[in-house]
Amino acid sequence: MSYRNKTYVAFASEDIHLYRMMEVWRDNDNIDFSFYDSHDLYVARDTSSREQIKRRLYERISNTAKQVVLIGTADARRKGGDGDSFLAYEVATVIKLGLPVVIANKGGSRSIERSLIPQPFLDADYYTLSTSFQPYTIKFALDNYAEKFASSDKSGPHFYGDDVYARNGL
Repeated sequence: MSYRNKTYVAFASEDIHLYRMMEVWRDNDNIDFSFYDSHDLYVARDTSSREQIKRRLYERISNTAKQVVLIGTADARRKGGDGDSFLAYEVATVIKLGLPVVIANKGGSRSIERSLIPQPFLDADYYTLSTSFQPYTIKFALDNYAEKFASSDKSGPHFYGDDVYARNGL
């Protein structure tokens, strides 16, 4: 299953609490959600230079990640498109490498929320899949979208309709 691949979770620093929530889901035996976290590899220290941190981020993404979950928030959109932040660097690297991206919308929406998607993904007409920030919907997207990403000819942001969630008990 796709979610068993190494997953890079991208987020704005203001949203670290949401990333920590994903770690809680992963570590909870009562929740069927798992991911191999690429953040555990190629660690960059806070004392590293900006260029060293970027090198480590590139190594994490290019050498280990097979898919990306971007925690979709207003801060992620702003920082992911500012051209200067580490999140902007991560977004540019993901686009360059052509990795599948699941946008996990903080507000719970399963639809496309352009106000939460970093502008470089929209400008590139990059094939992303938006879902709600919930363990079962993220897992479903990783299992179904990420696996088919490479062979798809789709572009731009997408989402699953309510019928898909209903058919799958989500």
